[in-house]
Amino acid sequence: MSTFLELGLPTPLVTALAAQGVTEPFPIQAATLPHTLAGRDVLGRGRTGSGKTYGFVLPLLARLAAGPTRRKPGRPRALILAPTRELATQIEASILPLAKPLGLKTTTIFGGVSANPQITRLRDGVDIVVACPGRLADHMRSGHVKLDAIEITVLDEADHMADLGFLPEVRRIMDATPSRGQRMLFSATLDNGVDVLVKRFMSDPITHSVDSAQSPVSTMEHHVLHLEETHRLPVLVDLTAAPGRTLVFTRTKSRAKALTRKLVASGVPAVELHGNLGQNARTRNLEAFSSGTARTLVATDIAARGIHVDDVRLVIHADPPVEHKAYLHRSGRTARAGASGTVVTLMTDAQVRDVRDLTRKAGIKPTTTQLGPGHPLLAELAPGERSFTASPKRPPVDNRPKKVSATGAAPGAGRGRRGAPATPKENRGGQRSRAAGQARREEQPRSERRTAQPERQASGRSGAASGGSRRSGGPAAANRRSGSGGAAAFSSGTRAGARRSR
Repeated sequence: MSTFLELGLPTPLVTALAAQGVTEPFPIQAATLPHTLAGRDVLGRGRTGSGKTYGFVLPLLARLAAGPTRRKPGRPRALILAPTRELATQIEASILPLAKPLGLKTTTIFGGVSANPQITRLRDGVDIVVACPGRLADHMRSGHVKLDAIEITVLDEADHMADLGFLPEVRRIMDATPSRGQRMLFSATLDNGVDVLVKRFMSDPITHSVDSAQSPVSTMEHHVLHLEETHRLPVLVDLTAAPGRTLVFTRTKSRAKALTRKLVASGVPAVELHGNLGQNARTRNLEAFSSGTARTLVATDIAARGIHVDDVRLVIHADPPVEHKAYLHRSGRTARAGASGTVVTLMTDAQVRDVRDLTRKAGIKPTTTQLGPGHPLLAELAPGERSFTASPKRPPVDNRPKKVSATGAAPGAGRGRRGAPATPKENRGGQRSRAAGQARREEQPRSERRTAQPERQASGRSGAASGGSRRSGGPAAANRRSGSGGAAAFSSGTRAGARRSR
C-alpha cells in the first residue's frame, strides 16, 4: 500500500500525522486522496470506523495550506457539515493537532450552547468551520458568517442528516457556497435523498466504495440473548460490571435515562447520552466514558451517531433497533479499525420475530442462547472480574417524635420567614392557593381523583420529614387535619406556615 507521502500529502502534514500515531493510510484514504488532493468532487462510502474522517480532513488541510488566500473575518475557507454536536466536536478534535503546524484555525458551530463565543471566533476569522446545519443557518441569517469564500465543502454522514430532516437546511447552506468549490461527501450509505444532493451540488464526482455499508464486520461476534423481561436488568448489570468500555443502546431518551439510573443504583459506573441533555452534560458524560471514569455509556441512536471512542469492547442492544441500518451503525462502535469486538442483542419472547428479521436484513448470523442471570456465557461475552461501586446513599429519615403545640400545630406554624408572624396578606395568598387547588380538584372527574393521588405521593418533591407529601392525602396530611404532630416539616416559609395556620 502507498504511504501518505507517495499519495501526495505535504511533509508537515505527514509529520503531524506521525505524531498522532498515524503512519499508514486506510483503504478509503488511499483510494480517495489522489482525487481529493487534485480538487475533484468525491463520494466516499465506507462503514463507521473505516477512516472516513481523515479521508476528507487530510486533503482539506493540504489544499488550504497550499492555497494563496488567507482567512478573513466572518468568511471561512472550508465548511464541514455534520448531523450531531458530538460528531462535529470529534471532527474538530481530529483536525486541531494537524491544523496547528500548518497555521490553520478552526471552530465548531452547533446549538445547545451560547452563540456569543461562536460569533466572536467567526469575527476573529477562521479557516475551517465544522458545523451542524441548524445553528450555522442561524448565524447566516444574522449576518455573522458568509459562505461566499468557501473553497471546500464536506458533508459527513449525509444519510443521517437526511434521516433527521436536515436536507432542506443543507440545501440552503450549499446554495450559499460558490459552485466552483470542491465538494466531498462521505457517508456509510447514499440513500434517503442523498442522491438529490449529489445531482444538484456535485460535478462529475468520483465514487469510491471501499466496502458495503450494509455488510457486517468480520471481526465482530454477534450474540442474541433470549431472556425473560424480568432478567433484562440483572443480565445488563452482569455484562456492564466487567472490565472495559461498554456501550448500551436504547430506543428512547426516557429509557436511556431510566436504565442509567438503575445501573448506577446497582453499582455500575454509567453515564447517559441523549437529546434531553444540555451540551455541557453531554460533553461531560462523553468525556467520562472516554477517560474510563464511567465504564458504561447508555445512549440513544441519534445521540450516539457521532461517538468515536476507541477500545469499546462490547456493544449491547438493550432495545433492539427497528431498522437493520441502525443495528449496523450501533454495532460499528466496536471492532473499529480492524480491532475485534462483541455485539449482544437482548431479546424477549415478544421480540423473536422482529430480531430474526432484523439480523437477516443486516446480513448477520448471530449465536442465539436462551439464558438467565448467572449463565456461564455472560462471563465469556464480558470476561474479567466484576466490580461495583457503592451506590449513592439516601439521607436517613428522621423518625424522632415531633414537638407540637397545645393546638396540635408544629412550632412556627402560622409564621412567615424566620418565624415572624404571617401577615394578613400572606394568609390571603395561602387562602387563594387553597381555593385554586380546590377548584382544580372539583374540575377533575371524580373517578380520576383517587388514581391521581398515588402519582403525587410518588413524586420526588416530598417535604415532610415523616415521609408524607405536602399535597398528598397520606398520613402527614391526616395528622395535620387532626391536629397531631405530623406537620412539623417545613417549620418556616410563608406558604407552608399559611397552609398549616388553618
